Amino acid sequence: MEKDNEIRHGRHCVFKMHVHLVFVAKYRRKVFDGDAIDRMHRMFGKVCEDMEASLVEMDGEDNHVHLLVEYPPKLAVSVLVN
Repeated sequence: MEKDNEIRHGRHCVFKMHVHLVFVAKYRRKVFDGDAIDRMHRMFGKVCEDMEASLVEMDGEDNHVHLLVEYPPKLAVSVLVN
């Protein structure tokens, strides 16, 4: 049997939880350029690091940004988004 090293282990649990978040600009206005998306990538990465989550993937266009975040079960998604 193969061991999956990507599965995270807690003291009493085994988990691999992901959430797909989409942040949209108000009225879908085209406000995000390449520089803004790069800055957001650094900021989102820092926030995830502070909350013991990991930013798996991030991509964006001029009016929205997609995030794929892996997070521990002790962290509520609403706290992560806030």
